Amino acid sequence: MTMDLFSQFASTTSLGIPLILLAMLVPWLLFPTYFGHWVNNRLLTSQNWFLTMFTKQIFLPLNSPAHKWAYLLASLMAFLLSMNLLGLLPYTFTPTTQLSINLGLAIPLWLATVLLGFRNQLNHSLAHFLPEGTPTPLIPVLIMIETISLFIRPLALGVRLTANLTAGHLLIHLISSAVSAIFSLSPSASLLTFAVLILLTILEIAVAMIQAYVFVLLLSLYLQENT
Repeated sequence: MTMDLFSQFASTTSLGIPLILLAMLVPWLLFPTYFGHWVNNRLLTSQNWFLTMFTKQIFLPLNSPAHKWAYLLASLMAFLLSMNLLGLLPYTFTPTTQLSINLGLAIPLWLATVLLGFRNQLNHSLAHFLPEGTPTPLIPVLIMIETISLFIRPLALGVRLTANLTAGHLLIHLISSAVSAIFSLSPSASLLTFAVLILLTILEIAVAMIQAYVFVLLLSLYLQENT
């Protein structure tokens, strides 16, 4: 039972090739392309509206130097959102349930923001490690705490996304298994459980969208500190 429960998070292979690469490529293939027409269709218009609103909301509090990251963070948001939502479809694999994938996205982007701060404003970045007016005996302790908190940030990004999506998938798997298991014993209880499953699925759609947004929002906050 335990192996069956967690086997959904194992990346399958075909001819020795991990299909996780295909799962990460499919979201990009589903995005509509521009054809240079004067009038776009509804799908392209909706996509433009979403990316415009998202970019405005994320970059409104940021300084002008941080606006160079608009294309990168908007693409990351669309990528995470599409992978999270496609992973809720039956018989699909969600790459964002893998901690290695999430850390592979979080660590380089976090490191880029830190290096950007050290390059552009070294004194201001180093000042975060030691607040002004700190008593002398507490200086080594505070520097150690601030250093640990800095290096925990990418781990928190990756673990938060992985844990929330994994927990949701496990709940859906358990409740869907209970629907079929108790149908022969009590059809009314099975229908009630199925209603709970529908509500949980709606909740997981919201969680998939929120977690993609939170991932990018925290990266923008790290960028704001270093620009």
